[in-house]
Amino acid sequence: MIRYLKYAFLTVLALCLVTLALANRGDVTLTLFPPELATLFGFNAVVTLPLFIVILGGLIAGILVGFVWEWFREYRYRSEASTEKRERQKLTREVRRLKKADPAQQDDDVLALLEGGGSAR
Repeated sequence: MIRYLKYAFLTVLALCLVTLALANRGDVTLTLFPPELATLFGFNAVVTLPLFIVILGGLIAGILVGFVWEWFREYRYRSEASTEKRERQKLTREVRRLKKADPAQQDDDVLALLEGGGSAR
């Protein structure tokens, strides 16, 4: 069911994008600098594109900037999570090592029930 909803959403989105592209086929000239700065620097990059490419390019650029911004913002949380994961693995190894080192503890039926989740030997 969810798969069909996803396909329906993607179909509607594709139709909207095609409609946007057909309605905005006119050429637009983009310049890197205003004319005053272009004469000051001695060069100016100029490109002519259909308007729908400019619109979709702006949307894609905005989404990419948002993803990069979030990735940098969440760095602290990823770092803390990896540190805690290493600590948990270290403690798990230490617990296993201590259980193997103490054979008297293995004979306890109550502990065997609690740790094994099943019946005692």
